Amino acid sequence: MALGSAIGTGLFYGSASAIQSAGPSVLLAYMIGGAAVFLVMRALGEMAVRHPVSGSFGHYASRYLGPFAGFITGWTFAFEMAIVAIADVTAFGIYMGFWFEDVPRWIWILAVVMLIAALNLMRVKVFGETEFWLSLIKVAAIIAMIVGGAAIVVFGFGLPDAANPGLDTMLGSGGFFANGFWGLLASFSIVMFAFGGIETIGITAGEADNPKKAIPAAVNTVPVRILLFYVCALGILMMIFPWQDINGETSPFVQIFDALGIPAAAHILNAVVITAAISAINSDIFGAGRVLYGLSQEGQAPASFARISRHGVPWMTVATMAVVLLAGVVLNALLPESLFTIIASIATFATVWVWLMILLSHIAMKREIKRRNLPASEFGVPFWPVASYAALAFMVFIVALLGIMPETRVALIVGAVWIAFLFGAYRLWVRGEGLVRADLVDETYDAGAQGTADNRV
Repeated sequence: MALGSAIGTGLFYGSASAIQSAGPSVLLAYMIGGAAVFLVMRALGEMAVRHPVSGSFGHYASRYLGPFAGFITGWTFAFEMAIVAIADVTAFGIYMGFWFEDVPRWIWILAVVMLIAALNLMRVKVFGETEFWLSLIKVAAIIAMIVGGAAIVVFGFGLPDAANPGLDTMLGSGGFFANGFWGLLASFSIVMFAFGGIETIGITAGEADNPKKAIPAAVNTVPVRILLFYVCALGILMMIFPWQDINGETSPFVQIFDALGIPAAAHILNAVVITAAISAINSDIFGAGRVLYGLSQEGQAPASFARISRHGVPWMTVATMAVVLLAGVVLNALLPESLFTIIASIATFATVWVWLMILLSHIAMKREIKRRNLPASEFGVPFWPVASYAALAFMVFIVALLGIMPETRVALIVGAVWIAFLFGAYRLWVRGEGLVRADLVDETYDAGAQGTADNRV
């Protein structure tokens, strides 16, 4: 699920904007951002192994930071998934424009919203099988593209005689920091957006057969995924095609292989990025629905969100997400040119806010473990406490950066309004009702332990 959400629009489309901002140094941005995300995932993994409960990071925020923190974390994750889904359907419409230039984008977006809503209303087995194959297609395609791109770099297949693939092409227009340090900073809003959704690993932690084995195995693959799917893939692209010529009108993967004139390659890749977008939208709706369902059970969301269809699906959450995506149809009709950057920056704010809450919950947990002299965690964060505080400072820096950059400043404004709205909603409708107790006794999970962290008032 995390792979489905995190490898999608941010890589296949958003990377064009990141490359335009930073040039080749975008690879450094992906490595720095990826390192910070890995530390977030290790923090989440440590808490999930200690307390394997469904919808985990909302529970952890309630447990260690207070009920309001859990409320704001759960709802902001749902908001993140909704905004990311709008970005994903926007990218889907752009991809379809590669084949059907004269068809308005909003028509394709409306069609995919109806398709994904129908899939999510079916049995979970149908959803899971669909997501498995969609994710498999895009992962296999990225690996094939890296291998094929490496062959082009080494042997020059499909390139004109004057071409000089490799580092000369990548660094030929201004060097590694072609747009300076400021260009590197400007790319971070899209770079961090690309990693959004990877925290979905924590949503179903309580449903793993063996959390102590499954969660560390999933979390520890994050660095490999980042190096392979982001750094290697984009590095290869910039070695075979001048980065300054990437225009962002379609996926850079499609544009580059179309420009190389390799028969059918661009069309095959366009089909791949379309399946990647569908996969990401699928994961977004599932993730948001699962969290809203959990919030409803805690009394932190309308009771209707807990209604289950005869197929065992929380249908009201799916319907709500479909309505949100229909708003994306309207926005694409009104703002077809500038919508993606605006939506991506807002999604970055929501994503980073959730990561901040995960880090703060983890720090509070570690302090409690030390204060009460509890057993050490089995899957701890490396280089604690330096690494955790460094990741926390980096996330605060990203939020500040959104406000500094003129083109992303709207994200900070929307984010501040969202947090203020949640504060008012909590005070008016939720306070004092059905929340996870803040004084639960910490208890590590072993063969004989029960889910004490999942107790309710």
